[in-house]
Amino acid sequence: MNMWPGVKLRVTEGWDEDGHHSEDSLHYEGRAVDITTSDRDRNKYAMLARLAVEAGFDWVYYESKAHIHCSVKSEHSVAAKTGGCFSGDAQVVLEGGVTKPMRDLRPGDRVLSSSATEGLGPFIYSPVLSFLDRQPNVTSVFYTIGTVAGHSITLTAAHLIYVTDCVWNETYGDLYLDPAQEVGFSRDRGLRIVFASEVQPGQCVLTSGGKVGSQAAFSPVTFVRAQRSMGFYAPLTEHGSIVVNGVLASCYAAVDSHRLAHWALAPLRLFYTLLGPSGSQTDGLHWYPWLLQRLGTMLLDTEHFHPWGVDRGQS
Repeated sequence: MNMWPGVKLRVTEGWDEDGHHSEDSLHYEGRAVDITTSDRDRNKYAMLARLAVEAGFDWVYYESKAHIHCSVKSEHSVAAKTGGCFSGDAQVVLEGGVTKPMRDLRPGDRVLSSSATEGLGPFIYSPVLSFLDRQPNVTSVFYTIGTVAGHSITLTAAHLIYVTDCVWNETYGDLYLDPAQEVGFSRDRGLRIVFASEVQPGQCVLTSGGKVGSQAAFSPVTFVRAQRSMGFYAPLTEHGSIVVNGVLASCYAAVDSHRLAHWALAPLRLFYTLLGPSGSQTDGLHWYPWLLQRLGTMLLDTEHFHPWGVDRGQS
């Protein structure tokens, strides 16, 4: 029944191919629409919003006075993820020095990793125990972080990565640690683990030459850009870190503490270490990190989570 004879539903925005929305917008996935009535009578908008809810939309609100925004939940968008991942074409170094794309990585493979939680231990080969998340057919927004050394790593906004402040002299090719830091700078002072979305050009990330036993090198970040890539892959190694495209990153995401995540996932790592890496694993989010995320949101302040790393209503 048409309660407004002669008035039609007008869709002002649907699928966005021009990049006019925020990076996590569901308009890029065809899961959101902006609607009005054909006569643009704002007095009808309250009823229009109610009708949208009754029609089954998960999220309905007045984005502006000009239209009603409606969207449905996405299990695959960055904003609805409970963590972070690498893209399918990211490269890892296997034991023996050969490389393999992330999409072909399997539990039991031994990959280049840091022997120390803080990221400054000698590089070793660490076994992949399982995948915290694995969704090969998902396309979404990733951050690509490029370095002076030519390495670039692509990962989601909520994924954790090692970073420190540094000063790069392009003229002479010299690298200095931030002079604002104390005299007598040690290699680990100032090193921290942050969300990928927080990394800025001019900071340094840890890179690897691909050799076991070598130490990580500081490499200045030259650019950070967003791009769309295929696949969500979050491998869990025994040591909690992994070298991807020559850059050292954490295996963890969503929460702002690598140490906390490493501690919380210790039972899962111990389970797979004792019984062997997981065998065939269905695609999707592993039940253990799913449970941790639910518990974490109840026990920790929301400030400890990346805004795109917890499940909530999205635009």
